[in-house]
Amino acid sequence: MNRRLNIKIATVLGLVVLLLVPLGMIRGLVDERAQRRDETVTGIVDSFSREQLLAGPLIVVPWQRTVRDTATAQGNGEKRVVERIESGRLHFLPERFAFDARLATEVRERGIYRALLYRTQGTLKGSFHVPADFGLGTEAARYRFGTPWIAIGVGDIRGIGNVPELRINGRSLPFRPGTLTPPLREGIHAPLDGVDVAGSTLEFEVGLTLAGSRSLRVVPVGRETTATLTGDWPHPGFGGNLLPVDRTVRGDGFDARWSTSFFATDMEKVLRDCVAEPDCTGFRGKAFGVELVDPVDQYLKSERALKYALLFVGLAFAGFFLFEVLKRVDLNPVQYTLVGLALAVFYLLLLSLSEHIGFAAAYAVSATACVALIGSYVGAILGGARRGAGFAGALAGLYALLYGLLGSEDYALLMGSVLVFALLAAVMIFTRRVDWSATGGL
Repeated sequence: MNRRLNIKIATVLGLVVLLLVPLGMIRGLVDERAQRRDETVTGIVDSFSREQLLAGPLIVVPWQRTVRDTATAQGNGEKRVVERIESGRLHFLPERFAFDARLATEVRERGIYRALLYRTQGTLKGSFHVPADFGLGTEAARYRFGTPWIAIGVGDIRGIGNVPELRINGRSLPFRPGTLTPPLREGIHAPLDGVDVAGSTLEFEVGLTLAGSRSLRVVPVGRETTATLTGDWPHPGFGGNLLPVDRTVRGDGFDARWSTSFFATDMEKVLRDCVAEPDCTGFRGKAFGVELVDPVDQYLKSERALKYALLFVGLAFAGFFLFEVLKRVDLNPVQYTLVGLALAVFYLLLLSLSEHIGFAAAYAVSATACVALIGSYVGAILGGARRGAGFAGALAGLYALLYGLLGSEDYALLMGSVLVFALLAAVMIFTRRVDWSATGGL
């Protein structure tokens, strides 16, 4: 292989490496814009309501008891009885717990960014069976019990949109702010004044309007727990500690149903451990629910497109180089550089336009503009409109293939691998008769 050909190959490879600099700057810009989007969305959510976690209801029973200890006095060694007061709370989970809600989404915008929010109209139903003497047996005589209350934990109490009321055994009782029990943190509670709790079965129902963002989760507190959720968002993500037993995702929304029991959740032990823990992560970790997924994440798609930028630049330069070899013409490194920069500008156009007109439209406009620009330029420097049109057609095909890769997450790796193999095979076929050692047209 002659010396001039070696210099040309080294120059082309060097230009490919240099073009990594503007491509890296564009990648950094994508990350910066995505971070700014996240900060803006967080600001909207903080002014509205955050993710919601519904934990409860629980019956909480406060108690006190007097404990007598024997202490030895210093000096004379006499023993005396010292009394002290202990206090705590008993917690009872429902026998049955059912949550039924309908979720309606709304979009709030700030500048060019938007946040997906929701409101739910939900009903909590079920029953408690509290054992006689609160399950303490003969030891109950040593305890003094206060007024029990029902507590419901809510992830962000700013999202409560109504004045909830507790209906229990035919009576209506008002809720008050706070749960008054550390395991549930924020929420509401309803004192059970005048309600016989010990040794009773209590049927309850609560209507709750709740606003939130991103996700809605429910802790399965019942010995038997069922939940049904209907929403108008066509891109739900079901997750947490339990997947729905039935789900239907439609173009205009979704339906999901969950069902579980103490055998699967072991909530009684989890609650006992939770009372002893300061953060109570185990209790909340049992939650299940739905996340509202936004499929139109232009920053994620732009970042994925940038992963193929080096392939595009390499293929364009390889096409130029092969044309030089096969047609024995000489192209200047400046011409390589201008075409490479035009390919890089595609990603900048894609990022900026997608923030205003959506990713699909931005991709079509950016690809069309770059194909037209590069095609006309190549036709001029290669001395023929047909050559420029051929190069533009090949480039348009690559952009179409790239869009297919971006839209197929499950098969992106397979499609990319096949594409690279096919292009390599095409290059090898077209150059199989080239005598590289005798090439002197460069």
